[in-house]
Amino acid sequence: MAAKLVQAGIDAPVLKLKIGGFDTHENQYWSHKNLLRDLGNALAGLRTMLISSGQWEDTLVMTYSEFGRRAVENHSEGTDHGTAAPHFLMSGALEGGIWGAHPDLGALQEGDMQFTMDYRSVYHLVLTNWFGLDQNRFQDFDKSAIEGLLMS
Repeated sequence: MAAKLVQAGIDAPVLKLKIGGFDTHENQYWSHKNLLRDLGNALAGLRTMLISSGQWEDTLVMTYSEFGRRAVENHSEGTDHGTAAPHFLMSGALEGGIWGAHPDLGALQEGDMQFTMDYRSVYHLVLTNWFGLDQNRFQDFDKSAIEGLLMS
């Protein structure tokens, strides 16, 4: 649906899509595996459609979540809310790679991974480099972990 809206020329600088079900407090193994498969297939399909329409270079796809997950399973074979989570940015205009350091699983703090990159610095990068909004609510957060990420 998002690719069709972009291809139709809808004047919307941001489209928000939602995939539910990631709040996996119990029986996480199969549900999480399927959720990640579905997310991967959806992102791959979106990319393919945008490439075929010539809009992949002009489109930024960004994932986010309001919370991360803990590194260790709970007693219900799931994971509880945590402090760290990955974000994905995709576009034909981006240089690929992994940005930031992986959290140290040997240094959990009260069961939580310690994030290595403040998500607000990623938001600042997108607002500044993609939308051209230098003055934004995220401008004062540490951007050192993402300085090499190129966005046109």
